[in-house]
Amino acid sequence: MAPKRIMLLSNAVLFLLFLSCQNHDLPYTDRDVFRYNEARNITSLDPAFARNPQNNWAAQQLFNGLVQLNDSLEVIPEIAKSWTIDSTGTVYRFHLRKDVFFHASPAFKEGIPRAVTAADFVFSFDRLLDPKLASPGGWVLQRVAGYRAIDSHTLEIKLKNPFPAFLGLLSMRYCAVVPQEGIAYYGSRFRSNPIGTGPFVFKYWEEGVKLILRKNTTYFEKDDQQQPLPYLEAIAIQFIPDIQSEFMLFLQGKLDFMNSLDNSYKDELLTPDGLLRPKYKDKIIMQQGPYLNTEYIGFYMEADHPIMKNPALREALSIGFDRNQMIDYLRNNIGFTAYKGFIPKGLPGHADQDWVRYDPQAARERIRTFETDNGPLPTLKIATDANYLDLCEYLQREWEKIGVKLQIDVMPTATLRQAKSSGKLELFRASWIADYPDAENYLGLYYSKNFAPFGPNYTHFKNETYDSLFEKTFLIKSPKQRYALYKKLDSIVMTHHPIINLFYDEAVRFLQPNVVGMTMNPINTLNLKRVKKE
Repeated sequence: MAPKRIMLLSNAVLFLLFLSCQNHDLPYTDRDVFRYNEARNITSLDPAFARNPQNNWAAQQLFNGLVQLNDSLEVIPEIAKSWTIDSTGTVYRFHLRKDVFFHASPAFKEGIPRAVTAADFVFSFDRLLDPKLASPGGWVLQRVAGYRAIDSHTLEIKLKNPFPAFLGLLSMRYCAVVPQEGIAYYGSRFRSNPIGTGPFVFKYWEEGVKLILRKNTTYFEKDDQQQPLPYLEAIAIQFIPDIQSEFMLFLQGKLDFMNSLDNSYKDELLTPDGLLRPKYKDKIIMQQGPYLNTEYIGFYMEADHPIMKNPALREALSIGFDRNQMIDYLRNNIGFTAYKGFIPKGLPGHADQDWVRYDPQAARERIRTFETDNGPLPTLKIATDANYLDLCEYLQREWEKIGVKLQIDVMPTATLRQAKSSGKLELFRASWIADYPDAENYLGLYYSKNFAPFGPNYTHFKNETYDSLFEKTFLIKSPKQRYALYKKLDSIVMTHHPIINLFYDEAVRFLQPNVVGMTMNPINTLNLKRVKKE
């Protein structure tokens, strides 16, 4: 074993010993503590910086907002016990619970926590919008005209224009409530000294090594039998960057949970059909479910290549490779072939019909017809990062069979992101993960007023009918009618081909067999308040 791996495993053992020696006031057992590794590290425990899954997962345990999502992606109460929306669809009035308290902290007088009020949400929203803080989450309030505390337990938010997806936006941890006293006391150190209202409280963080959260014994939510949540006494997160070491620790039972499936061990765990290998069936629980992420290839519609001017050629590329084979060969059948629209599986508005078929003969004929009239097609250039090189190489081989040459340009992820925004790429591999559970989040990528770099329309697709219908969705109160219009918008995208759908992602988790109560939802949040170990 390499010295680096020995050192990482030694750190993991020391971490477990550290945990067992902490907090002598609670008799920890293995059943009390939920343990997982975060290979990507956590950069902040402040919900205003919950911009990536690792930060968001920690914030999910520490903080609450006005509303939350259930596993069906329905908005349900959290700190707000109820709410009303006026007839214009622009004024939201939230009625807050009176039994929600901040975690105990020296930031409060004599360390005694106090109840949350509507004024705390006003403060938290002001902070989120403060340019001095420079939170990446300020955009969630860009449609808000104003907000105010009507009284200590009534909050009013007024939008500039109707936006039916607004409640989903509020479920994001960016919108969690924080106490003014905590910000005043800790300042910039609030990132490592968080004070929330969530099911777990902050205990210890040695950055890059370990993070410990303890049970909030005064948490306000209860289960269906009116038993207080959470069940666990503690959460222990370690930060081992080596994925193979994480996998070994999980197999040894030293981690309770492992998120996602890495190429380095996918063939060890899974058969080519995506099933657990027989030797692991009784030792590991595998959870799978739709993940709101569409992987795609984008065309920059203003590029000079002839394919950008010809939707028939773009469709030829789309029908010129086998998505089923791609998923099977590259991902052990994890994921869903994207023959339908851009809106992913698991989200209302997902297409009912296939818009794409695999037909390499028709694709070749279209390429030949074009070249007969116009001469050979120039080589097409695609940009990607190293994580998706194998996928682009697969497309390169398949498209060569239909007469299209593809040059692959591998870039650092940050460089790719910048080039994509600035319109310097004629073809690029990309993905879109839902920020909030409404298809508007996906359809905004093709609205002409969202042209990159000022919005997410990286393809610079423009269609007047599309723009008109997209704006109409904001005025429709009926979810059923809005979802029908979403499908119409999606069909416009799929028939004009500014992108090529590759696959809809699938979330995969692995658990120890004694872990119960862990559920999944299509935005892949980690909610541990109902989890227990038997």
